[in-house]
Amino acid sequence: MAADFEQVSVKRLVKTYGTTRALRGVSHSFCAGEITHLEGENGSGKSTLLRLMALLGRPTSGEIYFGDEPASEPQRFRAQIGYSGHEPMVYPDLSARENLDLFARFYGYRDKEERLKRLARLEELLGHGAYLGRPARTYSRGQLQRLSLGRALLHSPRLLLLDEPTNGLDREGLERLGRILDQERARGAIILLVTHDERFASAVCDRRIRIHHGKILDADAAPGP
Repeated sequence: MAADFEQVSVKRLVKTYGTTRALRGVSHSFCAGEITHLEGENGSGKSTLLRLMALLGRPTSGEIYFGDEPASEPQRFRAQIGYSGHEPMVYPDLSARENLDLFARFYGYRDKEERLKRLARLEELLGHGAYLGRPARTYSRGQLQRLSLGRALLHSPRLLLLDEPTNGLDREGLERLGRILDQERARGAIILLVTHDERFASAVCDRRIRIHHGKILDADAAPGP
């Protein structure tokens, strides 16, 4: 059975790759209805933290909690997570519409009308255009970014993790993304955002955390244990 939760916490999270320590004991709690901006230079550990919270890897040590439950059974929580990273994670020979319809099936939406409703909801983000019917391998960086975001948002996840979602987006795309994030926050999603677009982050985020060399340097939200 899928779990529900109002908070996600990381506790003393450590991640090493060989001799490199990407995370060095990170602890923090992220709450429903808030957008948190993860700041830091390249290589500071931001993307590693998001991937671990997306359950795409295991920490070297430390724990991740969804509500009061540890992520020891990842399958219980994956259906509640939306993740958009540096790679679009879509099928290149399928169009945007075909990709999203397929992912909707993966998430258990068997009813065609329900899938169509969910795809229509994402049109504000994807934008109208002939590209929606072309293979994804023909897309520009911005079009791929929109499709990746659509995939992450498709199933109304409880936890939404976005790594550089503003890359490749024009001004109109940024405005659309801002509206979508406002809607996701209003429905109670827990949202973590990594972006180098400080203006966008300042406009949409409620909290900020600065990570430096794998540690939290400062934050304007109460850290977890």
